[in-house]
Amino acid sequence: MSNEEYKKILRKLDLAIIPYCSLLYLLSFLDRVNIGQAAVAGLKQDLHIVQGNAYQIALSVFFIGYIVVEVPSNLVLKALKPHRWIPIIMIAWSIVMTLMGVVKNGHGLQAARFFLGIAEGGLFPGINFMLTCWYARRQQSLRIGIFFSGATLAGAFGGILAYGLKYIPFPGAKTFGDFYKAHGAPAGGWRWIFIIEGLITLICALPGWWILVDFPADDNKILDRSETAKWNNYLAKSQGVTNADIPFSWEQVTRAFKDYRTYLYAIMYISIAEPLYSLALFTPTIIAALDFSGASANLLSVPPYVLGFITTLTTAFVADRYMIRGPFIIFWACITIAGYAILISDVSAGVKYFGIFLTVSAVSPNIALAISWVGANFGPMYVRATVMGFFFTIGNSAGLISSNIYPTKESPRFIKGHAINLGFAGVTIISSVLIMLSHWNDNRKRDQISVAHPDGRDVDPARLNTESEKQRWGYEGYTRDQLLALGDRHNGFRYVI
Repeated sequence: MSNEEYKKILRKLDLAIIPYCSLLYLLSFLDRVNIGQAAVAGLKQDLHIVQGNAYQIALSVFFIGYIVVEVPSNLVLKALKPHRWIPIIMIAWSIVMTLMGVVKNGHGLQAARFFLGIAEGGLFPGINFMLTCWYARRQQSLRIGIFFSGATLAGAFGGILAYGLKYIPFPGAKTFGDFYKAHGAPAGGWRWIFIIEGLITLICALPGWWILVDFPADDNKILDRSETAKWNNYLAKSQGVTNADIPFSWEQVTRAFKDYRTYLYAIMYISIAEPLYSLALFTPTIIAALDFSGASANLLSVPPYVLGFITTLTTAFVADRYMIRGPFIIFWACITIAGYAILISDVSAGVKYFGIFLTVSAVSPNIALAISWVGANFGPMYVRATVMGFFFTIGNSAGLISSNIYPTKESPRFIKGHAINLGFAGVTIISSVLIMLSHWNDNRKRDQISVAHPDGRDVDPARLNTESEKQRWGYEGYTRDQLLALGDRHNGFRYVI
């Protein structure tokens, strides 16, 4: 494949995959965390959940439904194909999201949030798995960063949208207390946040059946047969046997759970995701506690996420260029610690708002880096699908923690919540160092057998079964199927550090 052909195919893939997938995740994250915007727009008052823990339960139950479906959803995605599975789950959650706008009490809100979690649970791990299959390891961080930037844009866009929607009167809504008078908003306006955003998701989900692509080994709507063959050959050379699409076996599933690195990655991800969800759910509340009005809190939550969007993309670009992940994650974890240290301190509202800028801009790039890191270092495909499903299951259970560490009674300083998030950032540093050391040690041992390039080009499946290659890597007597099944355990594979 010539350089011109490579650029043409990559451009086709980027235009066909990245924009639509990014839009889907923007909607997913927006529908997941818009309850935080609704909370400062009168939801608690209308549903009589200002006191007690009913609101925290509504936040938590979403993640119970969300995490239980992630591993099985990835396996269903592989079998049913993305162009079928993704629209199905999107239509399901859009219906739940829209109906959330007509709930009458806290119990109704909690039930809706639980089913929203079940419906949404398959999107994020599924599309990330798909991206790691379509792109070489050197290309993944930037693409996943662009995809994940949907979350940072959701934080910005959600604040603006909520600010406008909450001023639309809801038919039949009653005003309770002086909340709406104090905030100058009509009764029940928060309901439109759920209804309109749910309908937007439904509209955007329908074209997915025709727009979404499946996997490189399948027939696709983007590339012709010649281009597909050339791209699969390129992926084989650049990803080695980790991208081998061998038949499903339970041995691949159990192998994923027997690998201690699966758990190190999961610990790292939950330590990054916990601050992410805390910020997504409670940034408007934290800002409002700094003596800003509810309207100002909606709008002031926008600028930190704009900065997070910028740091996510710039970091992903540099990480791909140098093909490293761990050092960047550690750097941004240190910035996260600095941000939460400011929020814990007894300083002015302006300084604390600066602390929010630091935390949002530091947590956002680490999510994309962590996903591209785990996706680049496991194979073959069903091993990767299982690892990534578990990775997201554990990581997204962070929402159960973040939902309960910012109780209203701890306003305005929220010291406990900020301190817990600071501690999680410390766990990010420790787990990242352990992963880096593990991969560095494995790469060093394999270099003693035969030196290989770090991008995986030395494990080309097209040459894998030749006697010279078997002898080079110490696999005399292995069949081709056995060699493909090795995945990242092949001595020619080098882990991304």
